[in-house]
Amino acid sequence: MRLPRPHLSAVLRPRLPRTRAGQRRTVQALMLLCVLALIPATWVFTAADDRLRTTTEAPRTDVAVVFGAGLLWNGEPSIFLANRLDAAAELYREGRVKVVLVTGDNSSHHYNEPHTMRHYLIDRGVPHAHIVSDYAGFDTWDSCVRAKKIFGVDRAILVSQGFHIRRAVALCQGAGVDSYGVSAADHHDAIYYYGATRELFAASKAALDAAFEPDPQFLGPKEPGVARALADAR
Repeated sequence: MRLPRPHLSAVLRPRLPRTRAGQRRTVQALMLLCVLALIPATWVFTAADDRLRTTTEAPRTDVAVVFGAGLLWNGEPSIFLANRLDAAAELYREGRVKVVLVTGDNSSHHYNEPHTMRHYLIDRGVPHAHIVSDYAGFDTWDSCVRAKKIFGVDRAILVSQGFHIRRAVALCQGAGVDSYGVSAADHHDAIYYYGATRELFAASKAALDAAFEPDPQFLGPKEPGVARALADAR
């Protein structure tokens, strides 16, 4: 005799506990998961709480690090990246920094964030000799570790948007770079809200990176670019 097959909705519908004690345990478990999910975001927030500055308040230091933020279809910087570079150029003109390290994605011949960033800065008055390119800044942790281990940066002003700058400061601090963050101008479009939402999930990866300190996707040999640029600036 063929038994009737259960309806699909009945199979997929979660079975909630029937007893009051079981329901209470379920609620407690969900609350615990929410708390655990918020711990990394809380760490990111507090790690950078006293290290955010404006361009006019940033401490004078040798290096500014600008993180990539995407290119347009024609190879020009996105509005977010352009705003970051404008802030870095202002830091340089105000004498807050001597060298700008641009770090971003150059994973293919047709996509080169650091190259675009360099030329944008040159057009805004930053000398070619005072710009250093990191072509393997594939994510924030990689950029921070490479700034320290490859380029020898011990202290820096980090430049990004408000939704990202706290995580950047927390990660660079974890990588051994004494860091202060400057928030570039925001552009409140769909990409901005996507980025702000993404940070809630990125905080978990950031906490794991800071805890386990994995090597970047590409480490490579040490590069003297920052030291040479500083020598020229002096």
